[in-house]
Amino acid sequence: MPGSASTTHRPEGLIERLRSAAADGGEAKLKVLRELKNQIIGNRTKKLSYIKLGAVPSVVSILSSASSSVDCLLIQCAATIGSFACGVDAGVKAVLDAGAFPHLINLLSHSNEKVVDAGARALKMIYQSKAAPKYDFFQHKNIEFLISLLDKNNENVTGLGASIITHSCETNNEQKILADAGVLKKLINLLQGTTSQRESSLESFATIIKQNPEVITKFVGPENSTTFGSLLELTKDRYPRTRLLACICLTLIKNATSSSSSSYLQSVGIRTKLILVLLELVDDFGQVGDEALFTLSSFIEHEEDLQKLAFEANTVDKLCHQMQKESLQAKRLEGIFTTLGNLCSNLEPCRSIVLQSPKALIIITDALTHTTTDVRVAACICLKNVSRSVKYLSAGHFMTEAVIMPVIQLLYDASTSVQVAALCTVSNLVVDFRTHKSLFIQSGGVKQLVELSKSMDSTVRLNAVWALRNLMFLVDSRCKEEIFMDLKLFPLTRLISDSNACVQEQALGLVCNLVNGPVDSIMYLFTEGLLLNTVGRELRRASKPQVLVQAMYVMCNVASGKEFEKEAVMQQLVNEDDNNQSIIVTLLQSDVASLRTAVVWTVVNLTIPTGAGALARVVKLRNAGVVSQLKNMVNDPCLDVKLRVRTALGQSMTFGDFST
Repeated sequence: MPGSASTTHRPEGLIERLRSAAADGGEAKLKVLRELKNQIIGNRTKKLSYIKLGAVPSVVSILSSASSSVDCLLIQCAATIGSFACGVDAGVKAVLDAGAFPHLINLLSHSNEKVVDAGARALKMIYQSKAAPKYDFFQHKNIEFLISLLDKNNENVTGLGASIITHSCETNNEQKILADAGVLKKLINLLQGTTSQRESSLESFATIIKQNPEVITKFVGPENSTTFGSLLELTKDRYPRTRLLACICLTLIKNATSSSSSSYLQSVGIRTKLILVLLELVDDFGQVGDEALFTLSSFIEHEEDLQKLAFEANTVDKLCHQMQKESLQAKRLEGIFTTLGNLCSNLEPCRSIVLQSPKALIIITDALTHTTTDVRVAACICLKNVSRSVKYLSAGHFMTEAVIMPVIQLLYDASTSVQVAALCTVSNLVVDFRTHKSLFIQSGGVKQLVELSKSMDSTVRLNAVWALRNLMFLVDSRCKEEIFMDLKLFPLTRLISDSNACVQEQALGLVCNLVNGPVDSIMYLFTEGLLLNTVGRELRRASKPQVLVQAMYVMCNVASGKEFEKEAVMQQLVNEDDNNQSIIVTLLQSDVASLRTAVVWTVVNLTIPTGAGALARVVKLRNAGVVSQLKNMVNDPCLDVKLRVRTALGQSMTFGDFST
């Protein structure tokens, strides 16, 4: 009857038939397995429905109880299990929970090649998921099993071996174990195989060499020219993914090795070729194009010569044009912003093209509010590097509400990575040009910077203080007062004494900028006497040179003030009641030239002969051993130190020769 026939085609009816087929003959099992497989292939909704109804354990039960001689049944079971696992993590979990994995592994040793192939296909589907089991390569039996897979003639079996490597190899030690066991050589041999073998082998090859100079030098160095030549040849392959994977491997080799080990990649011709191949792949608006963008970005990162080659290949124009296309996926936007950010990190011509593009800056600032975290981060970093243009920054090109307001909003973002990127961007936008800082202050940016400077996350705290330091640089007195009122005294003293030396350095730099400028700026340090005392304390106990240098420049700025300020500095640096060597002499004896420079500058400011207390200070400095130490430094290897020492000694001699 129609009603009865309809019931058998519903998921519940098919599940019932699947369960009852377990007790029937092979034909019934085959029929229902084929029907189930055809129902779920390419249909995520039906896969989830059948998983919920418990179909997977029934299929695994049939597989586990099937005779090894019933090849057709084994193949159908493996194919059905693979379909459940394909592209659905819930399916992979259901397959693993039902105990299918060891049964599929057993199929790899079957005498029938078709059964082996079906088992390998199903396992490859499982290994597309992060939920797949990892192999412990420290166990020799697992290495032997892996090599046995790579030695097979079946491309699905070798592909499975490659997938296991890509999924399971995570540490440098695991990379070395696999390379030393001969796995890399086997993968290199498979580069001559089918397209599927080439691509899976390239992925695994990349996994084993990633950030491992030792492995690269040993197996891909100059003495292994065949390997390098094979990779280079594959950048010409007819298939885009193969070309991409070859470029990824070559990029990893370039990034992980010294110039001597990667001499093949020093050729301008080869470097230009790789950039052109990647730019061609960027035109693919699928996964290949997305990955090509990130590979190009990684290839040119931190190397200005490569950035120039990319610029000459019209990369900036291409990306500016591409970002204007409608409905770009998040991954594509992220890749465009990341690559543009790297190109604009050093090259002013790149920044100019972006800023002269009619829509580029608008698109970048619009992306600051994108729903995807990684896009917001990439857009922020891109904006930071574009805004390094002195020409446009000094003209106030970025100090507009359209740019500043979304950046300030990112300081409130729930993602720490977004906050850090926004803080770095703020640091760039507010530095150096005093006439354009008021918009940021009036928009409430300072209050949130102060809040973030209290963060428990040291990276957030560091970048917040860094932004405040840059904001304070060359700012007018009114803005300086507003910033100090928001910052307040006690949080600033805590930052100067922070457990993180980098935070201390920026906090002291902030204080240095606070007291720089008009003489009345110095009075901020004498609010309740806390700031100067805190700086002095850090001079006596800090060990990091960068902290000592910044603390000394605070003292140097204060010493440029009036008599009262000069005497306050003397009290911090020269203690006449202490039998130990004064801190100022200890710092003059430092091996760090920049620290010696800062100390001598301070002495110069303290010994200017026009002050009423100049003679008394010179006598104290002489008694503390400072003048004697300066005489030992007249031939200092650092020219800056040598020049300032002569100035300091000349001023001291105004009051007479203190030679003994």
